[in-house]
Amino acid sequence: MPIDSHCHLDFPDFAAELEAVVARARAAGIARMVTISTRVHRHAEVLAIAERFADVFCSVGTHPHYAHQEADVTAADLVARTRHPKVVAIGEAGLDYHYDKSPREAQERGFRTHIRAARETGLPLVIHSREADADTARILEEATGQGAFPAVLHCFTGGRDLAQRAVALGLFVSFTGILTFKNSTALRTIATELPADRILIETDAPYLAPGRFRGKRNEPAYVVEVAKVLAECRGVSLDEIARQTSENFFRLFSKVPRPAASADAYHPPKLGAPAA
Repeated sequence: MPIDSHCHLDFPDFAAELEAVVARARAAGIARMVTISTRVHRHAEVLAIAERFADVFCSVGTHPHYAHQEADVTAADLVARTRHPKVVAIGEAGLDYHYDKSPREAQERGFRTHIRAARETGLPLVIHSREADADTARILEEATGQGAFPAVLHCFTGGRDLAQRAVALGLFVSFTGILTFKNSTALRTIATELPADRILIETDAPYLAPGRFRGKRNEPAYVVEVAKVLAECRGVSLDEIARQTSENFFRLFSKVPRPAASADAYHPPKLGAPAA
């Protein structure tokens, strides 16, 4: 029963065949999908998809790329939108120093705004951190000192220090198809070392298709490939990784209802490669 804890089903890449993408995820045994907001001002589009599919949920937030464009978004705005039953998380928000599409000061202000909303609602903050380990850790430690909040470092590509400091604060760490890439040895080592009760899996679809589908558009069905490599890294079965990461997901994303068969073992379907 793997779960795709982070995808972007509202992106144009899926517009022509969204029904088929969700159907393939279900056929692959994916129990839940969370489609993640990147712009609060376009949240209605994300929410409409979550409302359309029973097993799809969503977040609300502003990606750091757009922090300067949505500087008017307040914690109260975010909190108000979480009253909808399908809105189960805050974000994604955080810091992106790779592209620096938004001034770093705006990114940090937005990050702290989202932290306040996560603390107030008790919903998990989905954190984007790219090439910003030191500032991400600093902000998280400062903010936690003012009151704890649930959160996950999504699409983790940082160093061991950030992972360890996040776990020490009670956060989760989530892995994507990057874990399957040949040059991701250091990342696989980190994935091996983390506590079993702090790891999640995701696709970040349509980006970062795992090795088997490299070069193709990613989609939620492919999260199984991430689970396979994570299981290999940790020396456990695919069934165990599916069970553990799903249990972790429901502890963190506590607003998402569990499927009736949530306690069943995961048995991957014998299907061909899902169409891209």
